[in-house]
Amino acid sequence: MQVQQRPPLSAEFPEPIKRDAKKPTPLGGLRVIDFTHFIAGPFCTMMLGEFGADVIKVEAPLKGDDFRHYPPAEPTLDGQGAPFLWGNSNKRSITIDLKNPLGREVVLDLLRGADVLVENFSTGVMDRLGLGYAALSKINPRLVYCSISAYGRTGEFSDRLGFDPVLQAESGFIATNGYPDREGVRTAASTMDIATAMMACNAVQACLLARERTGRGQYVELSLHDTAMLMIGFQAMQHLFSGVEPTRNGNTSPDTAPTGVFRAKDTSFYISSSNTGIFQRLFAQVIERPDMAEDEELMTRAGRLKRRDELFSVLNEEFGKQPWSYWQPRLRAAGVASGQVRTVPQALRSAETASRGLVTRLPHPTAGEVPKIALPFIFSDTPLADPFAAPILGQHTREILQGTLGYDEGRVDQLMSGGAFGPPAERR
Repeated sequence: MQVQQRPPLSAEFPEPIKRDAKKPTPLGGLRVIDFTHFIAGPFCTMMLGEFGADVIKVEAPLKGDDFRHYPPAEPTLDGQGAPFLWGNSNKRSITIDLKNPLGREVVLDLLRGADVLVENFSTGVMDRLGLGYAALSKINPRLVYCSISAYGRTGEFSDRLGFDPVLQAESGFIATNGYPDREGVRTAASTMDIATAMMACNAVQACLLARERTGRGQYVELSLHDTAMLMIGFQAMQHLFSGVEPTRNGNTSPDTAPTGVFRAKDTSFYISSSNTGIFQRLFAQVIERPDMAEDEELMTRAGRLKRRDELFSVLNEEFGKQPWSYWQPRLRAAGVASGQVRTVPQALRSAETASRGLVTRLPHPTAGEVPKIALPFIFSDTPLADPFAAPILGQHTREILQGTLGYDEGRVDQLMSGGAFGPPAERR
């Protein structure tokens, strides 16, 4: 099988637009010490980094964050996986052996001047390392300490390991997704990890705001389980009030019609018809069926749900007569929410994505250039920091020791020979 050569990034994606250097970043001047791995923790600290905080990612020597090795391996990234780049931009990496007393001294020096610590080790690990909140709040009372776990840090389930798809299963999320005639399905995207990361980022910033008023940091913890229970959405409230168990509805909606996937002559697209006004514009202006738009029974949500099959049949018959290029402008002009069912490659290269500057390219020390997916924030007065690529393992060890902590060459050499940053032959 012939392998297709990927076009150079420069042929497809621009460099990011530089921020106005005269304006401050939202979190400029703050230091975040990052003890996270995989997705929920790293994505949180990545956002803090793009908000302008100096994020120092503390990684184990030799291996680093396990997510560095998530497939597919990329030779230009020292054989590590490309997915790591997605959640670790705007960070500096230092390798430290946390079980080495010399390494622990370095960590404590970093934490004395830090504003935020984020960790997602298994319950009890940070305490065993002497890096729990009770110990660190004594040396740095202003520290905001954010702990992320699967099932919480207290209670009978605090020892349980849990990953995104497990929490999708246990929260009822899987049971509500997919088609009614088969087993429920998980989302391919790490929904619970990403949502927990966003919650954690919000929590950290709330604690920083509170610190401005109280002068003290605090401990905040989040769990994937708690976030997952929120992510099942308003269906939870529907059940608690009605007693009815939510069902799987595929691409249709149990609450609105006609909502779902339809087929033009050349491609599929999605329509969300969430109220009577949209329904009427869809039938009167888009497919020119004013008789149905003014049908008394179809003027009600209940009536449209009752006649869902009929509505779908009429729409698909009409949509099949013309390509998407015909229907898209008509739907847009009529104010009907709709969109083509795209593949990931199509979405990354769509006109909508390009117009927002969401996919760009960044310099990288080993790969030359790597792609970057932008965060969805635009601030008028405190723009995001200019993005830079996720670090290679230990890339900034010496820079952090000398530039951030002010260690001299002799101190650095002593720590390195003592194994604080891993075996000398393997460190960067």
